[in-house]
Amino acid sequence: MSGKLYLVSVGPGTSELIPPMAIQALEASEVIVSYDLYLTWVQPWIAGKDIRTLPLTQERARAQLAIEQARAGKTVALLSSGDIGIYAMAALAFEDMAETDTYDVQLIPGITSANACASLLGSPLSHDFATLSLSDLLCPWDWIETRASHIAQADLAAVFYNVQSKQRQEGVYRILDIMLQHKRPQTLCGIVHNAYRDGQTVEIVTLAELRTRQFNMLTTLVIGNRFTRRKRGWMFTPRGYGNWDDTPDTVTATDLPAHAVWVFSGTSDGNALAREIAAQGRSVVISSASEYGGEVAQLNCPGVAVVAGRLGIERRRELLANTQAQAIVDATHPYASEMSKQLIALSNELALPYLRYERPDAPNPATSQPAEHCATSAQAAALAMARGKRIFLATGSKELASFVQAAGADQHEWFVRLAPDPQHLQRAVDLGIPRSRLCAMQGPFSQAANEALWRDWGIDCVVTKQSGDAGGYGAKVAAAAALGIPLIVIDRPQVDYPALAYDFAEVLAALPFVHAEASPA
Repeated sequence: MSGKLYLVSVGPGTSELIPPMAIQALEASEVIVSYDLYLTWVQPWIAGKDIRTLPLTQERARAQLAIEQARAGKTVALLSSGDIGIYAMAALAFEDMAETDTYDVQLIPGITSANACASLLGSPLSHDFATLSLSDLLCPWDWIETRASHIAQADLAAVFYNVQSKQRQEGVYRILDIMLQHKRPQTLCGIVHNAYRDGQTVEIVTLAELRTRQFNMLTTLVIGNRFTRRKRGWMFTPRGYGNWDDTPDTVTATDLPAHAVWVFSGTSDGNALAREIAAQGRSVVISSASEYGGEVAQLNCPGVAVVAGRLGIERRRELLANTQAQAIVDATHPYASEMSKQLIALSNELALPYLRYERPDAPNPATSQPAEHCATSAQAAALAMARGKRIFLATGSKELASFVQAAGADQHEWFVRLAPDPQHLQRAVDLGIPRSRLCAMQGPFSQAANEALWRDWGIDCVVTKQSGDAGGYGAKVAAAAALGIPLIVIDRPQVDYPALAYDFAEVLAALPFVHAEASPA
């Protein structure tokens, strides 16, 4: 006996978008194998047929059932939403087929979630684009992050599937942070919920706004590239390769001084260093990764040009080249290793002198209770949960998920101190930190301030970073020792810096040798 297996795509969720070839396959089939939901779209063509359904999570069993029926000589339709060959059932069917099978196979293409969502937004996928599933059930998470990084670096438009579930709350924000490392905050994005189904919603936002939202498994995200633009309430990406520089931006090269030393800062000592360089008569641009950091830089460095926000590597490259930057001074936070690596790469690509200002480690004060050191946030989380129940995190917002989503974290109470940046606070709230356990203040803090806060909150373990004296590290060590609280320290990441200075004098002395003195713009 020789049966036939149709692999049938039934589209995003409405009968009007089911292709004629799919209808013909359904009408020709004796057995229909499907998930219940998909049958609601195909009722006119399956009446009186042998219908077999299995629930979600039993996809492989559905594929095996369809294959068994085809081997028995039946004509079978295995259904999937979207396109059955894209993140769907076709691969499972091919995996379980045998080379000796004799039944015929025909795959019927359909409208994918990417196509459907793009059509509701306009034309965002008119140039090169990628799709990425954010579910780590079938793919290791580190692979997902690596692929996301390549998509972002290539500035591809992208469609994200399986965005957020009850079990996977934080992953999408880690991916969006990767996007923001390389793409402009103003990049246009689409949020589509329940495309072509009941409850459909469609919204166009910027990448920075997207980072503050919440989603679910019925949400698909569409990320534009740097040329994606809006018109009449739609978003579209131009097709051609001409006029690629016609991209609106809040910062242009003409707004910034030429031949300047670019100081990439995010710390109080980075801003102080920028002031010292400017005092030598040099043109200086301060670049801060956050709007809040930009406000602090403008307050502390009057008269110095400031660029604020996550510009992404493409935009940084443009501004450095177009302003004929004189040198890069990397004064970013000691734990901002990815940014440092990006700046080193840009300096090599643009043949720009690079100098790293590294805030010195603070010595560990001699106390009766020495700090315990860890290499990673994950290690620190495990150790903190072994040491205390009411744990204070002075680690910044980036690594919060490593603590509050670790195994067993729900058995502990987490208290967090952050800089008063709305995005950082939103991240903590999204992770479930009660507002009553958040302290939003600009540091550094004295020993007395630390002791008062920790005593008031009943803290029994503190986790921090080796942020140096400028980051108040010594005061935290002393406060923890005075209260008898275990202190866990995450050590600095190791980066192979091509040029390194540990104080302002070294930086100022090095600049005349790396490049000729610039004329004031």
